[in-house]
Amino acid sequence: MDETLDKLGRTIADALPSSVTGHVIAFHELTLTAQARDIVAVMKFLRDDPNCMFVNLIDITAVDWPNRERRFDVVYHLLSPKHNVRVRVKAETDETTAVPSIIEVFAGADWFERETYDLYGIVFTGHPDMRRILTDYGFEGHPLRKDFPLTGFVEVRYDDELKRVVYEPVRLTQEFRNFDFLSPWEGTDYVLPGDEKAKSGGGQGA
Repeated sequence: MDETLDKLGRTIADALPSSVTGHVIAFHELTLTAQARDIVAVMKFLRDDPNCMFVNLIDITAVDWPNRERRFDVVYHLLSPKHNVRVRVKAETDETTAVPSIIEVFAGADWFERETYDLYGIVFTGHPDMRRILTDYGFEGHPLRKDFPLTGFVEVRYDDELKRVVYEPVRLTQEFRNFDFLSPWEGTDYVLPGDEKAKSGGGQGA
């Protein structure tokens, strides 16, 4: 199976030498690396070429690598029912560079691209309705970016007296704890509350 996928990867890379920059086989799956600017041409080839026939778009998402110059991988998952093969396509981009929409190739990319924009902030040029799809009106930030705070910025609740939804700044019910990541099994550099009783030598039964 891996040999077949490797052959397919080489075939695609040879057919699109300036658009597909590499391919790898991992966990019995084929992953292609493509230039973001050429993603529409790559998708058309994967859909129409007889050796591919990836006619089903399964998903579009992203991965955030905040320490990388082009911090985002836009990830496309496709399925070829004819050949019973899946392929993953990755295209790098940064926070300001838009990626071409593939709606003209796969109409079902509409909501996937909107979700990727909403959660990661990646803009898709040529999309007919590039607006948020999961977060609320006026939401600030993109919640799946690695630098987005876990608590968010506002909390939402329904006020029974006002009979409407109320937005309020996040209020933590307790202070943040400082974790030192020391193992309690290997011992810590300080005495944990309660440990002083064990070290005092008292409280042991006969």
